[in-house]
Amino acid sequence: MSEKNITLTKSEGVPTRAKDGSILSQNQNIVKSDRKFLSAPHMSGNELKYIEKVFESNYIAPLGEYVNRFEQSIKEYTGAKNALAVTSGTAALHLALRVLGIGKGDDVLASSFTFIGSINAIIYQGANPVFIDSDKQSWNLSPKLLNKYLCECEKKPRALIVTHLYGMCADIEKIKTICDTHGIYLIEDAAESLGATFDGKHTGTFGDFGIYSFNGNKILTTSGGGMLVSDNEEWIQKAKFYSTQAKEPYIHYEHLEYGYNYRMSNVLAAIGVAQMEVIEDRVLKKREIFEWYKKYLGDVEEITFMPELQNSRGNRWLTAMIFEKVNYNNIMKALEDINVESRPLWKPMHMQPVFKDAKSVVDGVSEELYNHGLCVASSTIMTEDDVKMICEVIKDNLEE
Repeated sequence: MSEKNITLTKSEGVPTRAKDGSILSQNQNIVKSDRKFLSAPHMSGNELKYIEKVFESNYIAPLGEYVNRFEQSIKEYTGAKNALAVTSGTAALHLALRVLGIGKGDDVLASSFTFIGSINAIIYQGANPVFIDSDKQSWNLSPKLLNKYLCECEKKPRALIVTHLYGMCADIEKIKTICDTHGIYLIEDAAESLGATFDGKHTGTFGDFGIYSFNGNKILTTSGGGMLVSDNEEWIQKAKFYSTQAKEPYIHYEHLEYGYNYRMSNVLAAIGVAQMEVIEDRVLKKREIFEWYKKYLGDVEEITFMPELQNSRGNRWLTAMIFEKVNYNNIMKALEDINVESRPLWKPMHMQPVFKDAKSVVDGVSEELYNHGLCVASSTIMTEDDVKMICEVIKDNLEE
């Protein structure tokens, strides 16, 4: 039943409900209708057509025409010279570390304010994560703290994995300069930031390697999948070798090294090809959704939105905000009451129990963001009325 066809009823002292039993906001007549997710999949319309072609060819195993087409579309869009489609963004990070020869006992620097997938690949290689805190200007890795650590550390790290958080650019040119100066590899975790640019150059293409994710909640999705990119063709060819079980070029199965089953399915790649046809539409819609939130909440003193660095264009994958002197748990509950998903900002890796013994360079920025921050529903199928409704609930709870 559509929301506009529901007749509303209201009684004193009890939760307000529609006649179909759906709960309304305690503060206003807002129907708890279809769920508004943080970032729901949004198909272009050509996915099924391309999947049917895959089935017609009977080539539904890993590799195939659509894997090649998907890799080509990423190269053309981002400007990366080489691309490798794999099973996940984490797999792409793992391959990057393996190709660069990073292994047991090596130190690898990483953004602390990130999802654990950015860090797991370091553990897979037996290396040691060293966490760097965020800056207030971008909420991403702090170039100042990074440089401080590299100038003072006794053991030189081998690489840095920098995350472009929530689709917004880290201060990547400064970070790259620091990595070049100290002679360490730079890997960009652009899992959330496909379509984001810094000085017109795409995230994922500044470092030695970059990775993208196509998980179910990303700006584009293949249900699961990732992409490894690099300007170094030899490295991508080595990553491809490792991603297909490290099989030597013989008629029989010959192995001098171990590898992984990391290559993307032709079926999933067909979805990716269709998704890439609308990537700019999705970026523009995500940014429009952010502007709607800013329109309705921008004058609220207690709220600060995630900033955007000068000369950059984030994809605003998720609209993120912090609430000063406000318990966001109450806001989350009120949003859940109207069937709207929200989620706290990432808990920093240096605060995670699993990494309690890891080295870190922190000044409290990411911890403060985590304590006060929330991601709100940002699906590209949402309308301005959806956002306005969400903002009204947030405002009502701030007033209370």
